[in-house]
Amino acid sequence: QLQLVESGGGLVHPGGSATLSCVASGAMDNYAIGWFRQAPGKQRVGVGCIDNRGERTAYAESVKGRFTISRDNDKKTAYLYMSGLKPEDTAVYYCAGGRYNEHCAFGNYWGQGTQVTVDS
Repeated sequence: QLQLVESGGGLVHPGGSATLSCVASGAMDNYAIGWFRQAPGKQRVGVGCIDNRGERTAYAESVKGRFTISRDNDKKTAYLYMSGLKPEDTAVYYCAGGRYNEHCAFGNYWGQGTQVTVDS
């Protein structure tokens, strides 16, 4: 069982950076953590994910080189570091827990989401 809460969203200027956090209650180290986003009028898509030990990561092509996923199991927190933000990154960002796969195709447990708006 896992409960997840995202935070860190807000307004960021194009080209700026932000860090999102995903705090877990439960056995976080048993779960891979994925980050997903849903832009207005679009389906939710995967951003990237990290396995339960923090040994493997995978990213969507659209964010490679700009976003980094990490985790600190002692703090029961996963992070999404975002840089070089673009207006098309505007979305509600969600974290999810599940079993790792290279496609980040999992989501047994979901947080409530946090809004990231990239605008001047």
